[in-house]
Amino acid sequence: MIRANNPELKSWLFIEHGSDFPIQNIPFGIFKPKNQANPRAGTRLGNFVIDLSVIAALGYFKDEGISSKEVFSQNTLNQFISLGKPIWRSVRDKLSVIFDLENREFWNTPDFREEVVYKIQDVEMLMPVSVGDYTDFYSSIEHATNVGKMFRDAENPLLPNWKHIPVGYHGRSSSIVISGTNIHRPMGQILQGNEDTPVFSQSRSLDFELEMAFISGKSTQLGQRISIREASNSIFGLVLFNDLSARDIQRWEYVPLGPFLSKSFGSIISPWIVTLDALEPFKTKGPKQDVAVLPYLQFEEPANYDIHLDVFLKPENGHEDRICRSNFKYMYWNMFQQLAHQTVGGCNINVGDIYGSGTISGPTPDSFGSMLELSWKGTKPILLSDGSERKFLEDNDTVIFRGFAEKNGIRIGFGEVVTKIIPPLK
Repeated sequence: MIRANNPELKSWLFIEHGSDFPIQNIPFGIFKPKNQANPRAGTRLGNFVIDLSVIAALGYFKDEGISSKEVFSQNTLNQFISLGKPIWRSVRDKLSVIFDLENREFWNTPDFREEVVYKIQDVEMLMPVSVGDYTDFYSSIEHATNVGKMFRDAENPLLPNWKHIPVGYHGRSSSIVISGTNIHRPMGQILQGNEDTPVFSQSRSLDFELEMAFISGKSTQLGQRISIREASNSIFGLVLFNDLSARDIQRWEYVPLGPFLSKSFGSIISPWIVTLDALEPFKTKGPKQDVAVLPYLQFEEPANYDIHLDVFLKPENGHEDRICRSNFKYMYWNMFQQLAHQTVGGCNINVGDIYGSGTISGPTPDSFGSMLELSWKGTKPILLSDGSERKFLEDNDTVIFRGFAEKNGIRIGFGEVVTKIIPPLK
């Protein structure tokens, strides 16, 4: 049993009931105190951020082979992640000991609390990893079916390869940014109506895509493959992921090589990486794969995760409206298959690479993971509580994703990823 996952654990720090960040979570991120210049690694307990660099400097990670604060004084988690899963697990377990309610040594040490513990409002969250490469998959059968019905063939919406391989493409890693970053509406070529010639215009069909993304936890050499069995030890954790999409730009450019400008202007991640260890209790079976897959994609144990996902839309002067409720468990292709497929041809990967799940849509209209589907290509506008309607995102709209897993009274959450759409740069 993983010590940090013990459902009986309680912390000497006050954690509100229903918090995304109980002591059983212990995610990892990069933060900067608002009155200091240097980023450092941290974890979160309730509404407190814990400075791991100070804990390391005090010698509490010596058993993990971390004898100084250097690993946790970087501006990304890449160096820590490169130490491997046994170290990630051991550090989580050690933190669960340090902040355990029964551990009087730390509870009664004011200096420790003052040096290590920050209120969440007193810090700025930064990108947790340096992203070398980014792959976006297309792994929800409901999403692929909906899009196929809208744009291709209602009777045969899936392409022949879809149930044989986790379809994906290589995206633009430089445009992946942290939650809270405002995103300019993109410009590009758009084919209007029945015209044959495109115009240059701002996107009028700007959309979110409800995704999760996993962070690679190891580096490999060219030619090296990662098997299904090895995949869980090669993934550090998961984040919420808003992969914005300009549908009108995409419609014109995607043949024959797929998205380009339509998906390179901003993809946004939540700041806390929740480890696979923390999510272990929430593993579940995914949809039945009704076409036999090749041996390198075959798996036996449950490989999906029961993670509830909500999307809220907030107009500039309005209230949040929940417009989507989905679940990560709906994914037809799981993340272990995705990583095995990414590397089966010999592609080398690096610590900190990001892999988007693809839009996560469920079986009911309220669980569709994009406005393209929710408004069914703009034919069924979404009514908001302020009386306005949306077919796609408008300027100054804010999109908020929230996600959590919950079982037997333990809630492991991701916080939120927040994205405001602003007009194009002049």
